[in-house]
Amino acid sequence: MSVIRYSLFSTRLSHFNGPIDLLLYLIRKHELDILDIPIALVLEQYLDYLAVLEQIDVNAAGEFLVLASTLIEIKSFEVLPGEETVEEELEDPRQDLVEQLLQYKKYCDAAAELEERGRTWQLRIPRLANDLPHRSRNLGDEPIREVEIWDLVSAFSRILRENAPKESLLMVDDDTPISTHMDRIHERLKMEERLAFRQLFQPGQHKSTMIGIFQATLELVRHEHAYVYQDTLFGEIELAFRQSTRKVVSGEW
Repeated sequence: MSVIRYSLFSTRLSHFNGPIDLLLYLIRKHELDILDIPIALVLEQYLDYLAVLEQIDVNAAGEFLVLASTLIEIKSFEVLPGEETVEEELEDPRQDLVEQLLQYKKYCDAAAELEERGRTWQLRIPRLANDLPHRSRNLGDEPIREVEIWDLVSAFSRILRENAPKESLLMVDDDTPISTHMDRIHERLKMEERLAFRQLFQPGQHKSTMIGIFQATLELVRHEHAYVYQDTLFGEIELAFRQSTRKVVSGEW
């Protein structure tokens, strides 16, 4: 669980499920074989995600650093001389990692199946009273797929690079509470109903401000006040207003 602290607020998050979750996401994203992972490709992208997590919370990125060191060790193992020049057999560091991935994937698949069964059973429960008119379902109005948390991290990484301000000797820190960012985004979504994730940020914006906006977006999704989705794979990530049953009090979420 990540803890984000600025001078005026402390927000506890549970969005990032750990390094194995990120690694499995990268494998699925690129349709790789768990038993034969191209470490060079995975390591490069893993380190890109790690750079963003370190910006958000250096302490919480510690466990991700442990796996990063394992991936680097595996990459080093792959460039060792062939068996004919190695005097003694070395233990392949990939074996333990593959076992962890397979176990994690098994539990993720089981959780997804249980969630799907839950949705199916909810549809089977009959209404006690048929007091609502029939409404046709327009699939075109429904999001194609929910965005995974790592998709959002990837989009935020690109925005950080694109909007990075010029270097300055003046140290500036934005201590705006996350709840304030949440109020602003929520009001904007109510008016516009739908906007691109990158529209939340402005060129030259201070990095601490951008991180606060990113955290506010995660919190809005967690509190069910916004949808985050993309119509096509690797397409533009967008936010949409969600009419939540949870009551919103300005500054209190």
